[in-house]
Amino acid sequence: MRILVTAPYNDQGRALLEKNFGEVIYRTWKDQGRSFNEEELISLLTETHANALITEHDHVTERVINKFPHLRFIGVCRGTPSNVAVEAAEKFGIPVFHTPARNAQAVAEMFVANVINILRMTIPSWQWLTGENWEEGAHTSYLQFKGNELANKTIGMVGFGAVGQRIAEILKCFPCNIQFYDPFLEEFNSDYRKTSLEDIFETSDIVSIHLPVNSHTVGMINSNLISRMKPDAIFVNTARASVVDRDALLHAIKNDKIRGAVLDVFDHEPPDEKDYQLIHSPKVLATPHTAGATHEVEDHHVNILNAKLLNWLKEHNLADNKVKS
Repeated sequence: MRILVTAPYNDQGRALLEKNFGEVIYRTWKDQGRSFNEEELISLLTETHANALITEHDHVTERVINKFPHLRFIGVCRGTPSNVAVEAAEKFGIPVFHTPARNAQAVAEMFVANVINILRMTIPSWQWLTGENWEEGAHTSYLQFKGNELANKTIGMVGFGAVGQRIAEILKCFPCNIQFYDPFLEEFNSDYRKTSLEDIFETSDIVSIHLPVNSHTVGMINSNLISRMKPDAIFVNTARASVVDRDALLHAIKNDKIRGAVLDVFDHEPPDEKDYQLIHSPKVLATPHTAGATHEVEDHHVNILNAKLLNWLKEHNLADNKVKS
C-alpha cells in the first residue's frame, strides 16, 4: 500500500505505518501553511499513486473521492471527519477513520486556564500593572482586582462528550459541581448531574458549550437560553460558533446581562466586524481558535489513528502485517 500522509505525523507514527502497511509519502500541509484544496489534493494523489490517505484539514470532497474510488481507507486526524465527503466514501466502500478526543486534554486545560483568568481578572490586572498605574497605596490593586475562586462553582456542560468529561475530571480537585445536558448520553459518572437545557442556563455559574455542528445544533443556543443565565455567570464556547446566536450573546455582553465570556471560535474566521465587537469587549477573553492547538495533540491523533488502522488491518486479515495493493 502507498499511503499519502498530509496530516502532521511524527516519525514513530510513520515508521509504524511503513512496518505494517507499506510505503508512506509524507507531504504535510504545514509545509505550505494551509490545507490542500480540492485541486491540489487531486494532483498529489495522482502524482504519488497513493491508494490510501491520511489527512487533517484538506478538502476531501466528493469530486476527490469520485476520482480515486480505489482508496483503501481515509484517515482523518480530527475529532470529526467534517472535511471529508463521508457519504461519497461510503458509496465506494472506503472506510473513514477519525480521531475523537485527540484534543480533549488541550481544550480542557485551556478551559480551566481561561475561566480562572476571567474569575481572577488576570489580564486587566496585568494591563493595569504594565501601564504603570500602581502609585501610592499598597491596597489599590488588592481592592480593584479582587476576583473569585473556581472552587465550588456549578459548571454546566451543553454536550458531554470527551472534552466535557475531561474538563469534569480536572475540576474534581477544585472541587466543582458538574451538571450536563446531553440527550444521547445514558451512562455517566454518578458524581455528575444530568439535567435539562433550560436548567443548565438558569443554575450554572459557568456554561460551557461542547456541541458538534449539524442541522439540529446550528443556532441551538438562542436568546431564550442566554437570557436565562445568572448575571454573574460566564459563557464559554470552545466548540463551534454556529451553534450560538451571536446577536443574543453580544446583547448579553453589551448590556451586562452576564459577567463575561470565554470564546475560542467565531462566526467568521478571520472575524468580521460583529465578531470583533465581541473580541474587543473587556468582558470577553478571546483566543483565535487555538484551544486545541498543542504539539501534543499531534502525537495523540497519531496514536489514536494508528491504533484504529492496526485494528482494521487485523480484522480484515490483510496479509502478514503487510498490505499489498
